[in-house]
Amino acid sequence: MFTKNANDKEPVFLPVDFTGMTGHGPAQLPVPSQIGPASSLDEILIFARHEQASDVHLGALKPVIFRQFGRLKNITAEILNADQIIQIISTAIPKGFTDIFEQTSDAEYVYTINGYGRFRMALIKQRNGWDLTARLIPTEIPKFENTGMPDSCAGLTKWAQGMVLITGPAGCGKTTTLAVLVEMINQKRHDHIISIEEPIEIVYEPKKCQITQREINTHTLSQSNALRSALREDPDILVVSELRDLGTIQLAVTAAETGHLVFGTMNTINAAQTISRVVNSFPAEERSIIRNMISESLRGVICQQLIPKKDGRGMVAAYEVLIVTPAVASLIRAGKTGQIDNTIITNKANGMILMDNSLEILANKGLISKEEACGRATNPASMAQSITH
Repeated sequence: MFTKNANDKEPVFLPVDFTGMTGHGPAQLPVPSQIGPASSLDEILIFARHEQASDVHLGALKPVIFRQFGRLKNITAEILNADQIIQIISTAIPKGFTDIFEQTSDAEYVYTINGYGRFRMALIKQRNGWDLTARLIPTEIPKFENTGMPDSCAGLTKWAQGMVLITGPAGCGKTTTLAVLVEMINQKRHDHIISIEEPIEIVYEPKKCQITQREINTHTLSQSNALRSALREDPDILVVSELRDLGTIQLAVTAAETGHLVFGTMNTINAAQTISRVVNSFPAEERSIIRNMISESLRGVICQQLIPKKDGRGMVAAYEVLIVTPAVASLIRAGKTGQIDNTIITNKANGMILMDNSLEILANKGLISKEEACGRATNPASMAQSITH
C-alpha cells in the first residue's frame, strides 16, 4: 500500500502495521526496586512511572536521568557508554522505524508496556552516540474538576462550531488539557471526533461519540493531507495536535468557518501572542481578511504552564483564559491584540484570567514559591508586591 508524495515523484510507503497498542491491561512485569546499566528499557520506563517522572533521558556518557516535578535528577551513579545505550534502546525500536532512524538519525514514535501505558519516544544520534527522551503519557484522562482549569474552560466544549486553542511551552501539559476537553465531549455529545496527531499519545475509548484517531506517518503522510481528508469524513469536531505551519492553520481556520468545532495546540505563551501568531502566519495582504475570520470563529484560548509545587511533591498548572466576547472580537478585527490583556483583566466575571493573576493565586495559596511566581510573571516586580507570604 502506498501513495504519492507532495511532488508526485517517488512512492512513499506507510507502515503495514498501523493499529498500535493501548498499554492497557494487566501488568506483566513487576516494578524494579532500582535500576542500573544492566536494566532493560522496559524496567527503566516502569521505574520512571512508579517514581512519577514526566520524562526519561538516556544518552551515551551520561547516567540515567529522570525529570521529576519539573527538575532533572540523576537516577544512576554509573555513566552509561555508547554501546550500553545502543543495547538498551535498540530492542525497543518498532520495526517500521529502524530504517527511518538509520536514514535520518531521528525517529519519533510511541512505545507501550502492558499495564504501564504509553511512552512518547524521541530518538536521535548526537556527538557521543544515541540519545533517547521518553515522555510518560498519562495512563488515564483526568477529570475536569481535578485539573484546576477555570470553570469557563468547560463552556468551550459546548460550541457547535468555531476554534479553541490550547497553548503553552513544550512539556506544559497541553496534550492532557486537550484530552480532558475532548473526553468531556465524548461523554456528553453524540458527535464524530477526528483527531490528527504526531504521534497518537492518549487513546480515546468511544462513549457517546464516534472517534477516529489518525497518526501522521502511520495513517497519513501529513497533517495537511489528513485535515483535507477529514473535511470529507462527516466530522463534527476536529482535534489537531499542533498548528505549526501556514497550510495547517489555513485548513483549521477554514474548518472552523465552515461549521466544525476545531481544537488545536500551539507553542505560544499567552492569548495575545497566540492570536498574533495565527494572523501573522498568513501573507501580509491576507491578514485583514484573516482577522475578520478569526474574530468570528475563535471561541477561546487556554494558555498554561506547569509549575513545581512548593513542597516538592508534584506539579500544578497555572492558566490564562481568553473567552472571545464581542469586545474581544472587535479588538481582533481592528488588529489591537495589545489591548487584549486589559480586556481579560476587566472581564473576570466572564471567566477570563491573566497568567500573572493565576500565578499570584497559586503563590498566595502556598502551592508555588514566590520565586517561581516571580520568575514566570510578565511583571515580576508587581508580582513580588502582590504575594502576601
